[in-house]
Amino acid sequence: MRLFVALNLPKKERDRIYRATKVLRGSGLPVRWIDPENYHITLKFLGNVAEDRVTQVEEALTRVATATGKIDLSVEGFGAFPTIRNPNVVWVGVEPTPSLRCQDLEWALAVCGFETETRAFHPHITLGRADDRGGAGAFRGLDELVAGLEFTSEVKVRSIDLMRSHLSKEGARYSLVSSAKLAT
Repeated sequence: MRLFVALNLPKKERDRIYRATKVLRGSGLPVRWIDPENYHITLKFLGNVAEDRVTQVEEALTRVATATGKIDLSVEGFGAFPTIRNPNVVWVGVEPTPSLRCQDLEWALAVCGFETETRAFHPHITLGRADDRGGAGAFRGLDELVAGLEFTSEVKVRSIDLMRSHLSKEGARYSLVSSAKLAT
């Protein structure tokens, strides 16, 4: 099964982000917008994991969660990867605090046989994925739209979640496999 480790947002925060980005969704840009139910912060993508390894992953997440305090996120700012003029992903940003980096998670999962991430961590919440059919100039004006958006939020996260990704032509759908409560 295709798995990743994530911080899921409370419904209230997902709804606030969705309302704040209405102008983006109504812009006619060639983007497949993500359903707000799927808004999350990916901490680590695990890829295809055999079912007999899931328990080992869950135990590692529980160890990390019980040693990690509650995480308060600062959500603000909009942008795109790799660039605003030629995006693959449109996102809302999350301040990269030390607690969010969760280095213990990398180490715990390395013991389980997963590769350690070497790329810089850029926490974000994916809002949409660019459609390949956009063509040259398809994203003209996105930078101005993003610059005009204002959104800030403080979000309290109380668990680390193991998520499953179900891929289809309509896009990914996510389901919760298990949740590890953060220390109080």
